[in-house]
Amino acid sequence: MARPRGELRPGDSVVVLKLDRLGRSVQHLANLLVRLRAQGVHFVSLSEGINTTTPGGKMVFHIFSAVAEFQRDIIVENTNAGLAAARRRGRQLGRRPKLTLEDVAEAHRQVMQGYASAEDVAALFSVHPRTIDRAFIRCGFEG
Repeated sequence: MARPRGELRPGDSVVVLKLDRLGRSVQHLANLLVRLRAQGVHFVSLSEGINTTTPGGKMVFHIFSAVAEFQRDIIVENTNAGLAAARRRGRQLGRRPKLTLEDVAEAHRQVMQGYASAEDVAALFSVHPRTIDRAFIRCGFEG
């Protein structure tokens, strides 16, 4: 019985003419190769002579994997360094609060004095009721 075209099983091989036909970048290609290996699927590139069923092909695969992991680590490291530098400069990261302190104080006053529920106040300010709850906590208004 024939298998569906896109289904790979352990022991199968993916054969491409050139590496650039399989992946968009070195990292993308390495990620694909890691997934194939985890599934027990071999990889063959005819132009580059890579065949993961051979010792040399396995070595090339490991080199690609190491390069991809190195690239990912560098990206993470640079991102974290950039975020830390922004914090040191006093830059507030993330989304701006939808409600100002004055909006939150007014919402809190209305809810505490019984003029409106949190749901009513949320509708008034065009936000979700959970946004009102979070704003109360953020601004130190408990209850």
